[in-house]
Amino acid sequence: MTFAPAVATAVTFVWLGMVLAISFLEAPLKFRAPGVTLPIGLGIGRLVFRALNTVEVVLAAVLVVALVAGHPSRGAVTAAAVAVVALIVQLALVRPRLTRRSDRVLAGHDAPRSRSHYAYIALEMIKVLALISAGILLLTA
Repeated sequence: MTFAPAVATAVTFVWLGMVLAISFLEAPLKFRAPGVTLPIGLGIGRLVFRALNTVEVVLAAVLVVALVAGHPSRGAVTAAAVAVVALIVQLALVRPRLTRRSDRVLAGHDAPRSRSHYAYIALEMIKVLALISAGILLLTA
């Protein structure tokens, strides 16, 4: 495996690990911790997901560059593109809605649970499946 495909593979699995650890482990567990209220949990979540999404943007950019430089299979490119598009949709469409709701809750208003949260989770699952696929296809090339 040459340098660009090795970088693409490593970045894919690092990105996958971060999404799994934060979205499917940290996020649900923080609300089960003693003394964590909804406003505290939302405040922590905003901070953590802002950091995660920033790192994801960097990893996505590195992945795209590595894929362009490495000439991987069409399947690997497609799977990686699905992950990148899911991230873009999350950042451009879903996160702003979630932020508006959390702003209201943090300001002391009673806001109903947002359905956008389910869209975010669905996009996380799409990213996970796409990153697994891309990683496997890059490893087997």
